[in-house]
Amino acid sequence: MRSLFHRRKGAIPYLLLSPGMAWLVVFFVVPMWYLGKTSLSAGLFPLFSFDWAWGNFSSAISQYRSQFIRSGEYAGIATVIALAVSYPLAYWIAFRGGRWKNLFLLLVIAPFFVTYLIRTLAWETILSDNGLVVHLLRDVGLVAPGGRVLATSAAVIAGITYNFLPFMVLPLYVSLEQIDHRLIEAASDLYASRPKAFMRITLPLSLPGVFAGVLLTFIPAAGDFINAQLLGTPRQYMIGNVIQSEFLSVRDYPTAASLSFVLMAAILVLVLIFARILGTDRLTVSA
Repeated sequence: MRSLFHRRKGAIPYLLLSPGMAWLVVFFVVPMWYLGKTSLSAGLFPLFSFDWAWGNFSSAISQYRSQFIRSGEYAGIATVIALAVSYPLAYWIAFRGGRWKNLFLLLVIAPFFVTYLIRTLAWETILSDNGLVVHLLRDVGLVAPGGRVLATSAAVIAGITYNFLPFMVLPLYVSLEQIDHRLIEAASDLYASRPKAFMRITLPLSLPGVFAGVLLTFIPAAGDFINAQLLGTPRQYMIGNVIQSEFLSVRDYPTAASLSFVLMAAILVLVLIFARILGTDRLTVSA
């Protein structure tokens, strides 16, 4: 009787995990299996057939190398800008926000109340040639007379940064909010200046938030295609635009699937390198 009770008790964690595992199988494993099978096929939809076409991957990389590089550059620059903007903002909310913290956080996520497409279309209007922003940039000499911001790499990067900024702010805020203020006070009591206390206490303890924010920003930014399509030209197209075109316009599913796998593999390698540099064990312990 006791052994039966222990067996049932031991099965409870697996029962609790089963809905999540079923969700992953249905909406991740099965689509990934189908995508992998498609990437090794040949032909156009609906006539493509599976024939272990490994050459799809090499041809995808060689044919669209510039779009891959551009996606990494745009996503990397947008992530760095988002980090530079978000860290002071999250720091101020966490340490100086007081009873208005929730309001400030609400303002950070308020853009999410509007759909992604409408937010990007709004940037298209803001950066238009006759808009206030462009006129102001021309007046201060940052844009040449008759020059434009829309349909440039700067516009695409600005749109990506804006759309994914909350993904950087929120993890940073959570990490900074969990820091024990007594540690900073102790550093001050030991005659540490504010910059030194920040570098020795605050920054190291906030690295888990930096790690999470960089990942949450860079990964979706690398696969984005809306900003490049609406705020740029074909010269600014990223690999997401190519995949979208191959799937919906050209109907070349094998090429699109192989490009998707190459993109996922490239992002995974970059994430592993980034985690190796920061040290995931130390970050996990700090968190």
